[in-house]
Amino acid sequence: MLPLFHYPRLKEKLAYIPLGDFPTPVEKLERLGKKIGAGGLFSKRDDLSGKFYGGNKVRKLEFLLGQVRRKNAGEVLTFGFAGSNHALAMAIYAKDVGLRSISMLLRQPNAGYVRRNLLMGYYAGAELRHYPDMFSILWGSIFELVRHRFRSGRFPAVIPPGGSSPRGVIGFINAAFELREQVETGQIPEPDRVYVALGTMGTAAGLALGLKAAGLKTQVVPVRVVDRKCADAKSLARLFNKVNMYVSGQDHSFPRIKYSEADTGIRHDYFGEGYALFTRAGREAVALMEECEGIKLEGTYTGKALACLIDDVRKNQHRGQVILFWNTYNSRDLSRVTAGVDYRCLPRDFHRYFEEEIQPLDPDHIKTTERIRRPG
Repeated sequence: MLPLFHYPRLKEKLAYIPLGDFPTPVEKLERLGKKIGAGGLFSKRDDLSGKFYGGNKVRKLEFLLGQVRRKNAGEVLTFGFAGSNHALAMAIYAKDVGLRSISMLLRQPNAGYVRRNLLMGYYAGAELRHYPDMFSILWGSIFELVRHRFRSGRFPAVIPPGGSSPRGVIGFINAAFELREQVETGQIPEPDRVYVALGTMGTAAGLALGLKAAGLKTQVVPVRVVDRKCADAKSLARLFNKVNMYVSGQDHSFPRIKYSEADTGIRHDYFGEGYALFTRAGREAVALMEECEGIKLEGTYTGKALACLIDDVRKNQHRGQVILFWNTYNSRDLSRVTAGVDYRCLPRDFHRYFEEEIQPLDPDHIKTTERIRRPG
């Protein structure tokens, strides 16, 4: 049973489909901690949240797709950028439960993970649609909804970017209760701080609410990785309170918690020059994690969040504290699957990601350059 379902009315009222491999482990990052000077450094391995595809989206999809199935919809339509981990997770797990998916994707800076995600999305059977800006994706979405209504007789269920609706965020309230059980069983000391990437804000909002409801004193440190207009203190506090109202409305025994903009503690200094543009600090963080722990991160989300954590530790801000890095990336290797997909099978708008250079700070670019320079 999910830890959150100890609230009996939530178990009765919330549609839910088990998709992931939970609880995800907590591991002490001994080598990385020694390298940066953090004796109590741990990772919550949500990168292992699914046997085939992991990452933070699986927790949200258990509740989102549960509701879609309850409403007997046959298709789901969701949004993201071209390399969206959310859109890919949706494609994979929607197919797993017998649903078709449509991915409405915006243009973004090129990177190796963008190529991998697009190939995997195509393999998973998603309809991939590419748009240059918000205006075109709006009208494109209306067109796709109407087209699919005429084709199947029903509108697709619409899932917001990142799955960060109140129902999706519940997955991370449950994650906080999962963490409490791991603290109680001695798998990890109660963390003083948990660092997490802040994109569509659902992960941070759910953790912040869940930790407070679970009675833990752990402070969430959200590291902004998207434009400020998409994630700021006011928006995060609003989402927290909206989700709190929704959940306590389903089960009145769930606590109502006060949360304001001053409580959010968002870190803005690690975003860099734009969304999905890698930073030198992020690249260093990605390289250190792989070198020390053999865990792969990426430069858009997890690399920037870890860069903030490393910088704080090096500035001696958290001496003697227990620090938890919440790994929201997928670490399952999909290369055997994607190696068999020809990118020219994708809609032509996506070919540019395979025919143009990836950004110089991308570890994939660096590895490619090293292979070219290596004699023979």
